[in-house]
Amino acid sequence: MSVSLVKGQKIDLRKNTGGELTKVMVGLGWDEAQQSGGGFFSSLFGSAPADIDCDASAIACKNGKLVSNSDVVYYGNLHHSSKCIKHMGDNLTGAGDGDDEQIFVDLQGLPAEYDKIVFVVNIYQAAQRKQHFGMIRNAFIRICDENGQELCKYNLSENYNNMTAMIFGEIYRHNGVWKFNAIGQATADNSIDDLAKRFR
Repeated sequence: MSVSLVKGQKIDLRKNTGGELTKVMVGLGWDEAQQSGGGFFSSLFGSAPADIDCDASAIACKNGKLVSNSDVVYYGNLHHSSKCIKHMGDNLTGAGDGDDEQIFVDLQGLPAEYDKIVFVVNIYQAAQRKQHFGMIRNAFIRICDENGQELCKYNLSENYNNMTAMIFGEIYRHNGVWKFNAIGQATADNSIDDLAKRFR
């Protein structure tokens, strides 16, 4: 049975049967909010707003810190060097139901020096396109076990006007047990590079 989380809540990541997890799928999703104005003529003359392209990334940390750019797994680096973090590819619009982007993590195989994986989303070229998370709705992060069973889900529901990136949550190792922390912190970072600097 899936647990619905609130901001700041931390839970142990275990199978529904109570056993230790070995692999997880992290699903992230969002929808573009309906924008007013526009219509046929704006589309006809090329002034319709651009799709909002949100990019999910996983930042693998050692002792809680990002030490190498190669530890950022995103659309430009789909596989971590350990082969234990795999990004399933970029969704350019957020259209459709369910997860928009998915990241798989082999918790058992991940080298022991990695103790935290932070999951973030930024809007591609947000400043240039004048887009922000106030134009996004139904944002969420969820964790599933290796059989696809949803363990927990966190729906982000605050007002994020003028914020261009989001720290959704993190999986971290504490006393040998993997846990999930629902963060939901919005930032004004304009790229994954800017976001990554927060963890150095």
